[in-house]
Amino acid sequence: MTSRAEVTSRYAQAYVKAPKKDKGRILEEVVGVTGWSRDNARRRLTKAAKQPPGVGRQIAQKPRKPRSPKYSYDALKVLQRVWAASGGQCGKYLVVSMRTQLDLLEAHGELIDGVDRYGPQVRAELLTMSAASIDRYLKPAKARDQIRGVSTTKPSPLLRSSITIRRAGDEVEAEPGFFEGDTVAHCGPSLQGEFARTLNLTDVHTGWVFTRTVRNNAHSHILAALKAGVVEIPFAVTGLDFDNGTEFLNKAVIKWAEGRDIFFTRSRPYKKNDQATIESKNNHLVRKYGFYYRYDTEAERRALNRLWKLVNDRFNYLNPTKKPIGFGADANGRRKRLYDTPATPVDRLLAAKVLSPAQEADLIAYRASLNPAAIARQIADLQTVLLKLAKEKTEQLYLASIPTVLPDIRKGIRVKAAG
Repeated sequence: MTSRAEVTSRYAQAYVKAPKKDKGRILEEVVGVTGWSRDNARRRLTKAAKQPPGVGRQIAQKPRKPRSPKYSYDALKVLQRVWAASGGQCGKYLVVSMRTQLDLLEAHGELIDGVDRYGPQVRAELLTMSAASIDRYLKPAKARDQIRGVSTTKPSPLLRSSITIRRAGDEVEAEPGFFEGDTVAHCGPSLQGEFARTLNLTDVHTGWVFTRTVRNNAHSHILAALKAGVVEIPFAVTGLDFDNGTEFLNKAVIKWAEGRDIFFTRSRPYKKNDQATIESKNNHLVRKYGFYYRYDTEAERRALNRLWKLVNDRFNYLNPTKKPIGFGADANGRRKRLYDTPATPVDRLLAAKVLSPAQEADLIAYRASLNPAAIARQIADLQTVLLKLAKEKTEQLYLASIPTVLPDIRKGIRVKAAG
């Protein structure tokens, strides 16, 4: 019966695809081998072609010889350490920043020759590793947070008609200084009460980021954060693009921008692609590092601002980014987006030649002083502090928001009064 099943499996697909004159020849071969009648053979071939072969019906195949690993086990273990120190960069970015990461980790004593599997051979392997190989070897280590946030943007109908609209298809600025901005609400699962907001600014040309957490979205706090950003960003801020929220489109903020010769633009309502740059940063900067918990105390805001200083250093000096440069066509003629070579924001800023030689030297020296492993440890410590402060509180709010199917016995029972 095993031999008959193998014969049936072998001839099934050929039988159903063959023309009528060839089907008779195939039936004669199957009948001659198995001893079945033509009707029985025809029925079995048709049935075998409609379902995948079961156990005992598959033809024995020579097992594929596994490919010998290209990189050593030591290189894979060191790759995991470098990836963790880089903040979990994907392969396309880590392959670009690998040399910088290794140089900084060696300079600060995090990677030592002959210690913890690291050496010249391992370094050479890491520098020759492709982006696809990096992603493949790091796939088991990647995870994703399942909590989600809530949008709190409220339109400002009074002043938005006087602000220039900026669309997704508009040309990208050719010089650094034009920033997209947005706020992220740390409200957890509930919008009730007062909660912290994080202002996020991203330069469209270089990808330079500035992040600051404030008490709420009152214009006084937002304005204070904007003033701090203008001071801390190492180049001139010439333009700001926001959504239609009232925390930005108000007289105080617009008057301040006018006094500093900063022009304002705004996106179209319900068109997030108009602010694609900042919307992506809201996700993989603020939410990735600050989570989706509720923060509404001074201790939590202080921890967040200490965290943003480290995260901004990582994003501005160590993490490469890529920018869209146009459209092209793939092998099938379909339209696809084209991107430039990944580069860090500080490298893009230096290439723009808008800084003085002294400023460029300061940025290069500051990047050389950064220790990626130390930054990763400090970020993890601050995230632990945030978890201790807000995790249980947020979970209780989430549980309280779930409607129960049981009656609330504390409200009692209403009885109709006797007439």
